[in-house]
Amino acid sequence: MRALLSVSDKRGIVDFARQLVELGCEIISTGGTAEALRREGIAVIPIEQVTGFPEMMDGRVKTLHPNVHGGLLARRDNAHDVAAMTQHGIAPIDLVAVNLYPFRETVAKPETTFAQAIEQIDIGGPSMLRSAAKNHQSVIVIVDPDDYASIVTRLKSGGVAPNERHALATKVFAHTAAYDATILAYLSRSQESLPSTLSLVLDRQQPLRYGENPHQRAALYVTGEDGIRDMHQLHGKELSFNNLLDVDAAVTAVAPWQGGKDARAACVIIKHTTPCGIALGRNAADAYTRALATDRTSAFGSVIAFNTVVDRTAATAMRELFVEVIVAPRVDADALSVFREKKNLRVVELQRFPDEPTLDYKRVRGGFLVQDRFRYSAVADESKWQMPTTRRPTDAQWNDLRFAWAAVGSVKSNAILIAREEAAIGIGAGQMSRVDASFLAVHKARQQDHDPAGAVMASDAFFPFRDGVDEAAAAGISAIIQPGGSVKDNEVIAAADEHGIAMILTGMRQFRH
Repeated sequence: MRALLSVSDKRGIVDFARQLVELGCEIISTGGTAEALRREGIAVIPIEQVTGFPEMMDGRVKTLHPNVHGGLLARRDNAHDVAAMTQHGIAPIDLVAVNLYPFRETVAKPETTFAQAIEQIDIGGPSMLRSAAKNHQSVIVIVDPDDYASIVTRLKSGGVAPNERHALATKVFAHTAAYDATILAYLSRSQESLPSTLSLVLDRQQPLRYGENPHQRAALYVTGEDGIRDMHQLHGKELSFNNLLDVDAAVTAVAPWQGGKDARAACVIIKHTTPCGIALGRNAADAYTRALATDRTSAFGSVIAFNTVVDRTAATAMRELFVEVIVAPRVDADALSVFREKKNLRVVELQRFPDEPTLDYKRVRGGFLVQDRFRYSAVADESKWQMPTTRRPTDAQWNDLRFAWAAVGSVKSNAILIAREEAAIGIGAGQMSRVDASFLAVHKARQQDHDPAGAVMASDAFFPFRDGVDEAAAAGISAIIQPGGSVKDNEVIAAADEHGIAMILTGMRQFRH
């Protein structure tokens, strides 16, 4: 038996090679892998002895040779293949353990140059993997170091069964597909327009009990990007499909207050992917108490997200409310002990989602809609904001307008959010008309005993007519922030002046469908 070992990720490779040798296997190896094995006293046949050529071009060419690929691709039960091996002096290779240059890890480093990235595109590795996987009935192919132990066990007990070889080959093609997709995504970054071809490869991170409803199958699949794949569950029963949708919405909603100059505690309470409470506070407990006050009724069965560590005080404050999931960048041990009193409460740690220019996908039947991912930083440039009304906001109103503009972007459109003292007091979400969203926000505020008089209002998109402003004025709203851009902006601004309302036009909208 002959094995070819050539790995960038050298986890477990020495022990694996040693056990193969004990089974009577001859080891062929390349470059750094060969050196690592020799240091541990393992006999290695260098690849250049197999090919008859030295490694060249800084290692770019070393395994691309018929003596390698003929040994991998030859069908042992095909007389023509066996005759060709005999004629050309090609010896079969029975096992391949290869993993690839760390391209994704390399390009994730901000200091990586284009030239450095290009050198991390593996050529020989994928070629060997594909050759071995194509001929998996004759060749055992391993791309994942976690499979070494089970392969040794199989070899010691009589061999690797056909179905196991098939599973290993399937894993190889999934791995090389993901590798190529990562390279394609990197090379496409510099294009001004969206790329003509997208390759989306997803790894199943965990199966789910069911989807949005019990009769629907479901699982969580993740990309190579930072985000939901980095979530760590500390406590509670399995996360559901709907929980994960709400966790994503919650972390997105709290993102405007993560890090940077504004590092105050923020809390968002999510119900069906839209906030029913959102506020800033002195600490996590204070932010939670103020967010809960937005709409205590709707907070039942919610997902609650924080931008800061959750301590025992915050956990105790949440003890009386039925909550599905708590998500925060960190939950301390004392807080976790409180949460563990409820066996079904899910508690997860998840660092902030990077505010980076990546792509966002929305599913339609037979395809995907693709856009640049929404980033709050893109709509937060106050140097572009205009004040067209006679009345100007006071300093206190300015603070609330900034808060409301940051908060309204996470509310489903048509979205209206009323705020006072950097806390939402009324939210009108997902309405078919903007005046109805305004009416609903006022209604929700009063329903929870909040007085909207003197508060500020944010709208995620322009007011198409003055009726939304009239609705706000009737409730006593003192200032409004909205994108502007309506053909009837003059009428809307005139309505604000008529009611003595200060108005800010940001020039950018924040639709969320």
